[in-house]
Amino acid sequence: MKTFIEGNYDIVVIGAGHAGCEAALAGARMGLKTAMLTLNLDSIAFMACNPSIGGTGKGHLVREIDALGGEMGVNADKTAIQMRMLNEGKGEAVRSLRCQCDKNAYHREMKRTLENTDNLRIIQGEAAEILTTSSVDALNGGDTFPKREGCNKVCGVMTTYGGILEAKAVIIATGVYLNAEIVTGDLRQRSGPGGFAPATALTENLIKLGFNVRRFKTGTPARLDSRTVSFEKCAVQDGEDKLPAFSFLNAKPAENVRPCHLTYTNKLTHEIILNNLDRSPLYNGDIKSTGPRYCPSIETKVVRFKDKERHQIFLEPEGLDTNEIYVQGMSSSMPHDIQRDMYRSVEGLENCEIMRYAYAIEYDCIDSLDIYPTLEFKKVKGLYTAGQINGTSGYEEAAAQGLVAGINAAFEITGRPPLTIGRDEAYIGVMLDDLTTKGTEEPYRIMTSRAEYRIALRQDNADFRLTPKIADTPLFGEARKNAFERRKREYTDCLTILDGRAEKDKVKSFMSENSVAGESGGITYADLIRRGAPLCEICEYFGILSDIPDEIKRSAEASIKYAGYLKKNAEQIEKAKKLEKKAIPADIDYDEIKGLRLEAREQLKRVRPLTIGQAERIYGVNPADVTVLIVWLATKK
Repeated sequence: MKTFIEGNYDIVVIGAGHAGCEAALAGARMGLKTAMLTLNLDSIAFMACNPSIGGTGKGHLVREIDALGGEMGVNADKTAIQMRMLNEGKGEAVRSLRCQCDKNAYHREMKRTLENTDNLRIIQGEAAEILTTSSVDALNGGDTFPKREGCNKVCGVMTTYGGILEAKAVIIATGVYLNAEIVTGDLRQRSGPGGFAPATALTENLIKLGFNVRRFKTGTPARLDSRTVSFEKCAVQDGEDKLPAFSFLNAKPAENVRPCHLTYTNKLTHEIILNNLDRSPLYNGDIKSTGPRYCPSIETKVVRFKDKERHQIFLEPEGLDTNEIYVQGMSSSMPHDIQRDMYRSVEGLENCEIMRYAYAIEYDCIDSLDIYPTLEFKKVKGLYTAGQINGTSGYEEAAAQGLVAGINAAFEITGRPPLTIGRDEAYIGVMLDDLTTKGTEEPYRIMTSRAEYRIALRQDNADFRLTPKIADTPLFGEARKNAFERRKREYTDCLTILDGRAEKDKVKSFMSENSVAGESGGITYADLIRRGAPLCEICEYFGILSDIPDEIKRSAEASIKYAGYLKKNAEQIEKAKKLEKKAIPADIDYDEIKGLRLEAREQLKRVRPLTIGQAERIYGVNPADVTVLIVWLATKK
């Protein structure tokens, strides 16, 4: 095949899903010449599964993405058709914003943003090969690509049509498209999600570069024609008003313009599934890849939880310009005829017509232990991976990785230290550490339970935690600077007022009316919060903080209410940071260290931790192994 130099770039991003979009925007906004290569321009920011953003743990990620200058929160606000706050009654740490988006609008708005971003070129085409210093002859337009040992630096990307995109950094964000196969019953076909073409040319090259490639699976439910659904038989789930927007740049919350609905599976549904398990690819052996534990198919839920008489099914609109309804909670890979019977057994769906059948999708991804926490591949300098190729699941997880990869690629090119985010700083940090220290044997998703410091990592304070990390970059911008400084000022003013003493007589009557125990003399509004009084009731009774946004008030309330826990967290974090400061040489030979157990030695060689703190978190490495490592390092100084 004749090759040609198509262009010279600082960064080339492969893929235009949620990871690819954030990576490309970050690079371009940092002033670097960036190209984004996508199989199909119509698949940009495609929501192959539920058209929703946020949810438990995921809402935290969206807020953190926004705090670091990303686009997902902004775009979700633009295209929202319903907003809800999950876990409202469980405490501030696990409250998570969730948005039902207009699927087509989300794609259009993100595509428009990308097209109108300076320094960014979008190209429709398929990546065939990552070019490195071992294939430098390709950059001269040659027809051969010698594979010599010692591939250590990325040079660009070659497309299937022979175009060569020279680059100083490459970010692979291929999502679930690599060698993707759709599976429904006994039907198996090579296809990406939603009928888009799969990427078939890159996997072999990744293996040659040294990646450990494996096979994961995910799935999606059917889409129904809303005109054939009896919504009157289902419970209405309206959105909530007066909720904050996802983006800290947006002071106006989204409007709730379309309800969702709730129904349930039943005994008949379960019988149909159990009687046809021999036709399920998940149970007849046709699907051998690993699927997500925390987002199981309806077949898996019925088999695994046989004692449950029913399972929740959420009927969620895909957008304002379509009749398609997403059947959340009922993903499946059953044959089409079984799907029809199965869906029609559910109350409200008796006469439903399926517009798109459910399916499972298998795809290639890498072992996340192959990459550093910066998302750079360990064996090729300047080569980054982000999103589902790293073994994660979910739009939000992908977008967060894409943003980090884009920033770090830009920092590497401009000679800046990499962006590092610790477990104590963000859910993004938790995810990156989990992936690169522990790895994952199944599609990884973020959950609040994964964060040991979650009281401090609330969605309301994401900008206070992370925005200073980009304050000296173009990602900060004037609008973000103004929003950040305004919120900091409002938060400080709020705390100052709450630290003031309340009028004694009013305090006494308030405590009596609200059953607040303790002495009433000489106490502050903050004291009332510490005694269990809700801030909203304090504000209403005493007429304070009327000009402070609700989210700022809740953030201040949480800081006061959980001050003891936050202090304890800070002490734990400080102790952990001491171990994170103890670096491990990159060229360390673990075979030289006597006293290490065989399992620990193999795991340390596989992960190659950067610090003692990271080594301590590796599966198979116990405290005694860490002690041996510390002592050995001390002798080498």
